[in-house]
Amino acid sequence: MLSLLGTLGLAAALLGSLLLAGRGWRASRGAQAYGLEPAARLMLGGAVISMAALQLALLSNDFSLAYVANNHASTTPFPFNVATAWAALEGSIVLWGLVLAGFTWMVLRRHRSNPDALGAGALAVMGVVAVFFFGLMLTVANPFEVCTEAVANGCAGSSPWPWSPAEAPAEGNGPNPLLQNHLLMAIHPPMLYLGYVGMTVPFAYAIAALALAVPGVEWLRRSHRSTLLAWSFLTVGIVLGGWWAYEVLSWGGYWAWDPVENASLMPWLVATAFLHSALVQRRRGMLQAWNFVLVISTFALTILGTFLTRSGTIQSVHSFTQSAIGPVLLGFLVLVLVGSFTLFSTRSHLVASAPRIDNLVSREGSFLANNLLLTLYAFITLTGTTYPLIVEAFTGTRIGVGEPFFNRLAVPLSFALLLMMGIGPALPWRSAPASLLWERVRGPVAVALAAGIVTALTVTRIGWVVLAVVLGTFVVATAVGVLLQQAERRARSRPGGVRSALEVLRSDPGFWGGQISHAGVVLVALGIAFAANLGSHTELEMSPGESVAFAGHTFTYESPFQRTAPGRTTTGARLTVTRDGSFVASLEPAANYFGNDPTGVATPDALHLPGGDIYVTMLFLDPDDATLKFDTSPMIWLIWLGGGVVAGGGMMAMAGRRRSETPVEPRATADV
Repeated sequence: MLSLLGTLGLAAALLGSLLLAGRGWRASRGAQAYGLEPAARLMLGGAVISMAALQLALLSNDFSLAYVANNHASTTPFPFNVATAWAALEGSIVLWGLVLAGFTWMVLRRHRSNPDALGAGALAVMGVVAVFFFGLMLTVANPFEVCTEAVANGCAGSSPWPWSPAEAPAEGNGPNPLLQNHLLMAIHPPMLYLGYVGMTVPFAYAIAALALAVPGVEWLRRSHRSTLLAWSFLTVGIVLGGWWAYEVLSWGGYWAWDPVENASLMPWLVATAFLHSALVQRRRGMLQAWNFVLVISTFALTILGTFLTRSGTIQSVHSFTQSAIGPVLLGFLVLVLVGSFTLFSTRSHLVASAPRIDNLVSREGSFLANNLLLTLYAFITLTGTTYPLIVEAFTGTRIGVGEPFFNRLAVPLSFALLLMMGIGPALPWRSAPASLLWERVRGPVAVALAAGIVTALTVTRIGWVVLAVVLGTFVVATAVGVLLQQAERRARSRPGGVRSALEVLRSDPGFWGGQISHAGVVLVALGIAFAANLGSHTELEMSPGESVAFAGHTFTYESPFQRTAPGRTTTGARLTVTRDGSFVASLEPAANYFGNDPTGVATPDALHLPGGDIYVTMLFLDPDDATLKFDTSPMIWLIWLGGGVVAGGGMMAMAGRRRSETPVEPRATADV
């Protein structure tokens, strides 16, 4: 029953996507715009039905579905039973389709209030993208296949036809142990997918503008809020992924340049560049061609990220499945790149007359430098991620590109980006004499140098840490200086210091949201610098009752323990933490064993302090002793706080005043 319901939902969503693509394209070429809303409703309704059917199958332990039998167990607790819907390949594509249908409905609502060719064209492009994904779900990634050959705890054979005779196993295999070991895995993938899929909106408007030969910035204005929303969700998804790695993977770290981590970082970097260069085009009419390249690249990188995650091509803690979806996704990626850039080349006359930057020492010059650094960062990440795959594909030799390669190049680029974030707000548009620039930055430079001296005298003289403090302080001080300067001007006419500053923030939420995001990046940079350079580490073998001093605290190993919960057995070591004889906390580093998995998932425990974390991992345990690893992560909380501030700045920027839209007439552009 649920297999039939889910399959009908997917079929309805596919039909709605086909209708939307066809009707949207006809409407964009001047035909009467009828049937767009019913098509979008059909797509959204089908996507909702398919996700609801999958959730019902999981919650009711319907092991007649192969997906449920292979990725779920009756003992899987809430909310991991719900999260299993996107824990493996087929279910994650259902989530992708649902989010895509939601964003399509958002575009339709905007088009409904101001129907024209550009909006209809964007809906057509989103319909085409949806046809691919819903078609994927009905073929090589079908989550509603019926189990026709049951085995112990799983399904060995399945059929895509809902009326096939089902043979349900008595129990399911359960989710991947890594995916049910921490609550963040129920939240991290949906946030990431909201970011990934949301980038379809600016891509759709860009392709529609190119296909219809619509010049100007209208496509940027209409996609601006959707881009900010998707970028903010992608930011949250990346930060939550780092937090999950820190809490679960027992390495005491948050980023390892894993290929799938890189796959989420690359579109974020290029989308960040796009947000900055789009502002230059809206303000000065520049970088038009560059914006098309960036938005096409961002969308393509989201498809590449899905390919890396779900194709089984790479070995990664994130890559859980292998299936025939890999070649299909790769083919779609090639189609997107070839088709989009071919269309772009045929419309080069639309952007060839864009004005050039008058002076590199200007706001637009700083944005250009920022763009070049971000795209270089993304290119280096792309090269390091895909080079081993290319070498293996052509030679059969497996090679690895590890952290040293990325860190050697990424660290200097990160500091260069911090420097440009500090200089940019101090520069006016068009041009600025060197004297004006120095007048605006000399105060922040002095404050930054003072902060660096204080850090060197009181905290550490490690160069990377001091440099991070200097550049981070410079970024924040520059933004604060601009705020105080504008507030002072406003206060001359309307006295009130704090009120004037708040009015300045409200007057341009787009700019100040960007500055808040910059402050969040500074917090992340400081957290990385402190945690990476000032941590201490040791491994110790301890017996029950034995104590050890570490990081100003005393850790006493009390005893081993074992607990049993539905679907999970936890074995670990109980520690008491004291400081100067006073009790501080109890820690329980452990390993969780799910179902019949004999290896277990190491689950560290951490003492969270204002100065950072003390992180304890159990490496070995028997009744007589335990081998424990102790790590410190100074100021690690700045990374999580900073990520939230970055996303919050993006949300604030969405509150900017919406400019009136310029209707695009199809007949005026059809023959261009």
